[in-house]
Amino acid sequence: MTAPTQVPVPTRSSAELIRAEEPVLAHNYHPLPVVVARAEGTWVEDVEGRRYLDMLAGYSALNFGHRHPALIDAAHRQLDRLTLTSRAFHHDKLAEFAERLAELTGLDMVLPMNTGAEAVESGIKVARKWAYEVKGVPADRATIVVAAENFHGRTTTIVSFSTDETARQGFGPFTPGFRIVPYNDLAALEAAVDETTAAVLLEPIQGEAGVVVPDAGYLAGVRELTRRKGCLFIADEIQSGLGRTGRTLAVEHESVVPDVLLLGKALGGGIVPVSAVVARRDVLAVLRPGEHGSTFGGNPLAAAVGTAVVELLETGEYQRRATELGVVLRGGLDRLVGKGVTGFRARGLWAGVDIDPVIGTGREIGERLMREGVLVKDTHGSTIRLAPPLTITADELESALGALEKVLA
Repeated sequence: MTAPTQVPVPTRSSAELIRAEEPVLAHNYHPLPVVVARAEGTWVEDVEGRRYLDMLAGYSALNFGHRHPALIDAAHRQLDRLTLTSRAFHHDKLAEFAERLAELTGLDMVLPMNTGAEAVESGIKVARKWAYEVKGVPADRATIVVAAENFHGRTTTIVSFSTDETARQGFGPFTPGFRIVPYNDLAALEAAVDETTAAVLLEPIQGEAGVVVPDAGYLAGVRELTRRKGCLFIADEIQSGLGRTGRTLAVEHESVVPDVLLLGKALGGGIVPVSAVVARRDVLAVLRPGEHGSTFGGNPLAAAVGTAVVELLETGEYQRRATELGVVLRGGLDRLVGKGVTGFRARGLWAGVDIDPVIGTGREIGERLMREGVLVKDTHGSTIRLAPPLTITADELESALGALEKVLA
């Protein structure tokens, strides 16, 4: 580990800082009791100087590790020049960002936004507009088909088509216009798509659900079905994209090109929130001035960092690392099946690991791993997610797997 840049040490301990949050922060998260003060690469350090191997990577926002030198350099250089104009004016970084992101993804046009949820909301608006103007769906009749157990964000419209009651309860009334079908079920999808369908919106791999990888042929089947039925295929690659699965995009495992691609998280390099809707020209061309916007979307700092992220991915290095180290990850998890692990799903450097409930909940396993110097996050009961930075070494990965074996024993 490279020595982290020295920063002033907080005057309060981890316990004191956690207690200080309680009365002033909304309780919309239940974080592990670790207070991070600095980070470098795959490692973070708390206020007492304890070091932890980061096996979550900000839910894939830190695909290139903490404070990647190329990304930090791009941010520093831009901070000294220009940070925001709003889209009321042009700036000198936006064209290159859009051009290179479109080329990287094999699509035509880019709508820059900030957060992943904004990209999803924008994608929904674009799909509806396309349905009315291009497909000819009657006004206010457009539908979008989604998958059960999805996670696309937590805005009011997005939780309207969630099947997670924790995300929904107390937040109605909900936005109409969505049909929910089982994931990985082409027959159910076919039955749900009709003349009002603007789009099918799916995660190529369901992250929050526990890294659920669909059967071979499913994504190709979705692509064929949407073409045949005359609706859009929107792939939400906010977690699965940008190198995580061993390809630039998870849909590439089946040689699929969606009509609309939603990106976020890693696009900002763990430095600033950057997201984007990337689509065919005829789809994004339905937007006209005043119909959609964002003050910070595509700002100069975001564009500079986003361009640097694209440059890293253009080399193919990180996709190769995810593929090669994914073999190490799968091998380590295979050894643990029947020894506290009841099963797992993995692709590239991303895995959902089901823990025997007799041994503990996902939360409890996360707390035990934290005490061993490894940070993970639970999801859905006794499942934990492993998504380390793509910069992790084989030795670091084996160390994390060894820690998991220890806490399961």
